[in-house]
Amino acid sequence: MAEIAKKIFKYRSYTPIPFLILMVIFQKATLISLITGFIFVLIGEFFRLWGVSYAGSETRTTGQVGGTFLVVSGPYAYVRNPLYFGNILIYTGIGVMSMALYPYLLIIAILFFLWQYQTIIKEEEAFLQKKFGKQYEHYFNSVPRWIPTFTKYKNPEIEQPPFNIKAGLKSERRTLQAISFTILLLIILFVVTN
Repeated sequence: MAEIAKKIFKYRSYTPIPFLILMVIFQKATLISLITGFIFVLIGEFFRLWGVSYAGSETRTTGQVGGTFLVVSGPYAYVRNPLYFGNILIYTGIGVMSMALYPYLLIIAILFFLWQYQTIIKEEEAFLQKKFGKQYEHYFNSVPRWIPTFTKYKNPEIEQPPFNIKAGLKSERRTLQAISFTILLLIILFVVTN
């Protein structure tokens, strides 16, 4: 299973492409679906940008699971996997925007990404447990994996990287480009077909 997880981790940036192609081909967007889905995308990207502004470009690695810091500040104080949580919201938003084969394609996509991220997360958790030991155990037991909590996790003993929005925006450049391109394409298709 570890080898499968490593492959999934390595190619995780490409797995949304088939779903996005299907969502564009079979789109049945409405004004309401475009607006509603866009709200999901904005919230998802907010979590991603907030997370990478703390975790930095290490979130972009495709070689192997790793990390310099045990990041527990920013969105990581509320959910252990804010980038994956943000991705699920973004995929949900794009699915709602497109209304492609709705709701079946969206359900299949979400189930696939939950499986994919669950597989990756187990590898990441094993790495963090090995590297950070008791500090990670306490964090693991205090902060939920998927759904953000309203209770902020605090542990001043854990060294944290500084919040850096400039580095976050730089790290998110490709994601923002992909989101913008997909949304623009869906809007164009909506205008052309209505």
